[in-house]
Amino acid sequence: MRILIADDDPITRRLLKGTLEPLGHEVVSVTNGTDALEGLLRDGAPQLAVLDWMMPGADGLTVCRTMRARPDSAPYVYIILLTAKVGKADMVEALDAGADDFLMKPFDAMELRVRLHSGERVLNFQKRLIEAKEALRYQATHDNLTGLWNRGLVLETLDQQLSRARRSNDPLTIAMADLDHFKLTNDTYGHAAGDAVLLEAAQRIKHQVREGDLVGRYGGEEFLLVLPSTDAHQALQVADRVRAAISGTPMRLPNVAVSITASFGLASTADIGYDATALLQAADTALYEAKALGRDRVHTSCPVRQHTVQMAQ
Repeated sequence: MRILIADDDPITRRLLKGTLEPLGHEVVSVTNGTDALEGLLRDGAPQLAVLDWMMPGADGLTVCRTMRARPDSAPYVYIILLTAKVGKADMVEALDAGADDFLMKPFDAMELRVRLHSGERVLNFQKRLIEAKEALRYQATHDNLTGLWNRGLVLETLDQQLSRARRSNDPLTIAMADLDHFKLTNDTYGHAAGDAVLLEAAQRIKHQVREGDLVGRYGGEEFLLVLPSTDAHQALQVADRVRAAISGTPMRLPNVAVSITASFGLASTADIGYDATALLQAADTALYEAKALGRDRVHTSCPVRQHTVQMAQ
């Protein structure tokens, strides 16, 4: 571990460092509480600290209180206080301030090792909890097969982006994409092959959209692209680039290469307004029209004009 030690006594610092480094720990040494706080609050700070209770600048309790006042999302720092105080009231005060453990001065090297092991177990347990929480969050917001945002998250993000676009009077366009004849792929090659096609299509979409564009799996073989600060003309170019990436090269499955095309329906706030439901309905209508016109094309739904981009034959 990386361990921060803070003590104004040079002999104590030297003894601590001489005990910790042979155990394989990386030691960051400071002489006062102000430097200790600075070191613990920066990015990549040590997650375990051994602090003298009484030292210049901020004392050990002040450092504890400051660290515990941070948001829950901040990395936890396990704090061991070095102290000559032995009264119960002192111990209660330190615990209330957020200290995790105590080490009496002069410290015993074996006792220090034991308390470090306790701190390491706590930090490892917390790390596993954070990883489990992150895994649950990912499962709740991402599609299990493609890794794209799931329907719930992409629709929530669409609402957020529409609110932002409305406030700033920016354009926003959505693209509804659907893989053509996907049922035939499943029926011919099996559902495992269909899953492989969906995964490859998702990867091709992700590689073609721009930074800031948002992609989610809308359902089945449908994908939703949210294109902020993008008018219908710009969105046509983006969607056609994605379309060409999907259809341009056959998708190689374990025993066969499958040619897949996709159809796209676009709807822009300049034509439809900033209502998510209306945009989705318009994009879905445009997608249906793209299918009716022969598939493998991008079609824009617009009250005044219609735009269609088709693959060059």
